[in-house]
Amino acid sequence: MNTTRDNLSATFTALADPTRRAILRRLAEGEATVSELAEPFPITVQAVSKHLRVLERAGLIERGRRAQRRPSRLRPAPLKSAADWLESYGRFWDRGFERLDERLRTREDLDGDD
Repeated sequence: MNTTRDNLSATFTALADPTRRAILRRLAEGEATVSELAEPFPITVQAVSKHLRVLERAGLIERGRRAQRRPSRLRPAPLKSAADWLESYGRFWDRGFERLDERLRTREDLDGDD
């Protein structure tokens, strides 16, 4: 199987969970520890740690070590790959809307001939 596809699968699997998406939004603002990331959620620090492991396996974050702290930080490259993949479908939708606009204009032209 294609490595890019495997990476995309891991990225989309990680993004499927709303808690993990919220964690990524927070990390987009800057690095944070597990405790800091757990603050807004009604779940345990251990549950947040599990989410972080999923994000780390998907390559979406990296975890450092500074003395007693283990801050996590966002790795944007996999998100860029996912966005690029989705963009190819955006072009598909754009072409469809352009065809629809053309049909509507043609219909208006025909209706105006009455």
